Amino acid sequence: MANDTDLKKAYRTVMDDHFPPRMEIAFVDGDRRQVLAYDKVSWVIDDVEKGLRYGENPGQEAALYRLVEGNLVVGEVELLGPERGLVTDLELLQSGKHPGKTNLTDVDNALNILRYLADRPAAAIMKHNNPCGAAVRDSLEDAYRAANLADRVAAFGGAVAFTRPVDKATAEAVAENYLEVVAAPDFEEGVSEILARRKNLRIVRVARMDRLADYANARVPEFKALMDGGIVVQTSFSLRARTPDDLLPATSTYKGTEHTVKRQPTQAELRDLLFGWAVEAGVTSNSVLYVKDGVTVGIGTGEQDRVGVAQIARDKAYIKLADRLSFDRLGKSYNELGEADEDAKAAIDGDVARQKGGLPGSCMVSDAFFPFRDGIEVGLLEGVSAVIQPGGSMNDWQSIEACNEAGAAMVFTGQRSFKH
Repeated sequence: MANDTDLKKAYRTVMDDHFPPRMEIAFVDGDRRQVLAYDKVSWVIDDVEKGLRYGENPGQEAALYRLVEGNLVVGEVELLGPERGLVTDLELLQSGKHPGKTNLTDVDNALNILRYLADRPAAAIMKHNNPCGAAVRDSLEDAYRAANLADRVAAFGGAVAFTRPVDKATAEAVAENYLEVVAAPDFEEGVSEILARRKNLRIVRVARMDRLADYANARVPEFKALMDGGIVVQTSFSLRARTPDDLLPATSTYKGTEHTVKRQPTQAELRDLLFGWAVEAGVTSNSVLYVKDGVTVGIGTGEQDRVGVAQIARDKAYIKLADRLSFDRLGKSYNELGEADEDAKAAIDGDVARQKGGLPGSCMVSDAFFPFRDGIEVGLLEGVSAVIQPGGSMNDWQSIEACNEAGAAMVFTGQRSFKH
């Protein structure tokens, strides 16, 4: 039977992978043949040249391949070609160990979000391919601190990606916490030395991130292997709604009566709605999230029903606010409070209840329509002031009337944002 030492050793082991150095995928239609050619990626760390450390779990071999030749056209969509590689061209500036598959996919999904926020300083902290916290601010340091405080507990051991080169102030903030990966377009002089205090931290330069906005419209073929080795292939998702002009009015006709949301979003709400919709592109579905003042407040992921995920995101907002207040006042996590902290804990609980988890005035984001009003009411009852969702339900009129009764604004995107 494996012991504790065996288990720990498994996480430190760099597996040999037996995947070949080159891979080709051919799409054939009669005489027309489109071939995509890939080379396997590796890095030299401590004089050892290896690719990915292991797959999703120790014991699973894994390899990263970079597209080097070929272009694929599907219908009228030309998919991303080899000259525009982004994640697969990453450069390890410092690393105590080879990256694993989850490190790579966390960085990839962070960039999947940040490509829609590339016009400003932004940070996305990822864990298990979902954002723990994401924020936009006037400075990179402030964006990181806001994203980290959105969920300090989940961010432990995560991966953070930035839209701007990392400066010393941001590096000092990052070095306060334990992270697995820091990814950015570049790192200012002296930053690597600050980050190297965390000896196993992977410092990743993604040089083409200076063109990150160019990837907002990029489409690539996505492959999903099935249990029996079959493969599902699809073109990747790209957000259509990125500016206020892209949003649709929330209207619906039911039994001959037209229902329309009475209040339009304010400029501040529009900024949060579009920010939240960008973050939503990187959240596993079914999902609902709440955002406020350019930072995520509560993120609910991967649930089977929309009411349940709205409740989970709400509950997380309460829990995360309690943790922030505890950390600010006592310098430790809410979960660490003991009998000696009973009075302080009661005060925190009271403040969280009065503030409703920080949800009043926040925006609610849903990756798919609300089939009934019960889902949207979860947020409205907490004081949500604006909602963004795809629209398209037969019962959109119910959600519209729920917003009107609460005095909330709502807009439609006209596009579902599922991610599985």
